[in-house]
Formats: sequence, C-alpha cells, structure tokens
Amino acid sequence: MLDEEIVDPKATMEVTCKPKCVRQLKEYQIAVTVFDELCAACTRRIEGDESGSKHCTGQYFDYWQCIDKCVAPKLFEKLK
Repeated sequence: MLDEEIVDPKATMEVTCKPKCVRQLKEYQIAVTVFDELCAACTRRIEGDESGSKHCTGQYFDYWQCIDKCVAPKLFEKLK
C-alpha cells in the first residue's frame, strides 16, 4: 500500500473555478436590488418553519452550478 495521503482533486479544481463564477452570484444580488433586504425577508419567512424544509439558499444554486460545470470536464479527465 502507498503511504501517500489521497487528496480529492475536486476541491482544488473548485477553488480555481470560483473566480470565473462570481458573475452568477453578483447577477443574483443585482437582480434583487438590495441583497440585505432579501436576506432579512427570507429570514423572516423561514423563522417559524419547524419542518426545516424552508431555506434561503436559492442565490447559491447558479453559483455552484457554474463551478460544477467548470470542474466536471477537468475532474473526469483526471479520473480516466
């Protein structure tokens, strides 16, 4: 067996892709005009949720989708 520590290449690739994907996050913030107001409104909306099914993560879906799209071809090439 090898004594080398296995490193997940996906995490490293995500770091290099994040700067390319900031546009998606900024576009979302601009689209809602005042991001702080949106966060406060979302917090109020989910405050009484006892089911745990409500959340305020919508703005991050496009951001992470962009990162995944950037990482996928590099990652699968490395795994071949």
